[in-house]
Amino acid sequence: MTDEASVLDPPPEPVARELARLREAVDAAIPRKQLDHNLLIATWNLRMFGSLTRKWTAGDDDSPKRDLRGLLAIKTIVERFDVIALQEVMGDLRALRDLLRALGPHWGFVMTDVTLGTAGNSERMAYLYDTRRVQPSGLAAELVIPPEWQQEVAAGALDRQFARTPYAVSFRSGTDTFILVTLHVLYGSNAAEREPELATIARFMAEWADRTERWHHNLLVLGDFNIDRKDDALWQAFTRQGLSVPEALDAVPRSIFADPDRPSTHRFYDQIAWFTSGNRRQLDMQFLRAGSFDFQPLVYGELGLNRNSLSWRISDHFPLWAEFGLTR
Repeated sequence: MTDEASVLDPPPEPVARELARLREAVDAAIPRKQLDHNLLIATWNLRMFGSLTRKWTAGDDDSPKRDLRGLLAIKTIVERFDVIALQEVMGDLRALRDLLRALGPHWGFVMTDVTLGTAGNSERMAYLYDTRRVQPSGLAAELVIPPEWQQEVAAGALDRQFARTPYAVSFRSGTDTFILVTLHVLYGSNAAEREPELATIARFMAEWADRTERWHHNLLVLGDFNIDRKDDALWQAFTRQGLSVPEALDAVPRSIFADPDRPSTHRFYDQIAWFTSGNRRQLDMQFLRAGSFDFQPLVYGELGLNRNSLSWRISDHFPLWAEFGLTR
């Protein structure tokens, strides 16, 4: 006998009520999918998204703490988007498999293998997508920098490959095609260690945009960039080549550890960006709006969890999203 539950079982009534409240909040905060009119793209660093305790609420002795209750909360948010880039998907795919089971047969995914080495942390990059709304359109590639770049001695030059290789996948929605590049920048022991990766991804994206010679290529980069502040050295390294983040994301929180009343605690870790001007303009779709979603007040309320405990059940990051109008 086993006391395991299934993600497809009806949840206990208290969990069902909690999920209903969460769904109402999602409805109020994130635009609805509109057939032939909009596209909802998101990015979410799901903290160490690997194994799963198949109980509705993990107990003190259970490991991991991520349980079916948390997984269905994640599902309730993820299903709102057409395609979402996930960072920190681990080698153990138990949670991802159960998430896809909960989302249903009309959801697909593509992902990398784990990144080996200490800096890579055995992480994968993944995209989940609603097959009723988008389809992969042919390109799937991990970005590898040219050997010549590693021979450069300029300050800030990256002298190795990325710690976690960025992952590019192209998608199609109707007549619109778009390429997403997701990454999780090395955190390192200090901020200066992140700058070479940020500068290199910006350069890679700029040269990609230059090669296409098509301003309507819809080339976007998104993920966890581990940027501390807007306009700091890391932000400058990221935006120097012309990548632009919509102003709508300037003030939204990215982390559950941010204090709304203390702007100094805000971090600009997660971003969605593209080129908006000059010869590198790479967006044909109309940008409409963007935001993040704070799930904290809506989940595990009766347990009185601190933020760190909650981060292991859902995440320490909020999902970040952007809505675009389709061109048809």
